[in-house]
Amino acid sequence: MLRRLYPHPYLSLFLVLTWFLLVNQWKIGSLVMAIFLATAIPLITAPYWPTSPKLNSLRALLSYVLLVLWDVILANITVAKIVLFMPQDKIRTNWVRVPIDLKSPEAIAMLAGTITMTPGTVTADMSACGRVLLIHSLHAPDPDAIRDDIKSRYETRLKRIFE
Repeated sequence: MLRRLYPHPYLSLFLVLTWFLLVNQWKIGSLVMAIFLATAIPLITAPYWPTSPKLNSLRALLSYVLLVLWDVILANITVAKIVLFMPQDKIRTNWVRVPIDLKSPEAIAMLAGTITMTPGTVTADMSACGRVLLIHSLHAPDPDAIRDDIKSRYETRLKRIFE
């Protein structure tokens, strides 16, 4: 019964936590709305998720989230330095092709989202075969280093989490 009501329990938990972070109030009305959203959204979207994503390690996922939060903070500082202090003719924007080895659609979506959430980079496209991401970087004097960093820092961790 509980599994039918909450087909994706991690999503439901994430929605409750996100709701409380958004409203910034610990009141009964906020709790009721959080539970409503945590129930309704997974039920409405369940037909689009034929199988539940397989998580190998919740600890590795938590570690990944903390790593991404840290990287977002550092990237904000780096982007601020580039925008405020680097002469415009020294900024080297670039397109970076990142071949991916991930098989899980959830892992690929999380990788693309991570890249986009990190200031200074955005996932612009994915190849038709689903094996290459096209990334735009605000400052990439060495596109190969950006590619290698994405693969080693994020992709390897996502493989451990999802595959």
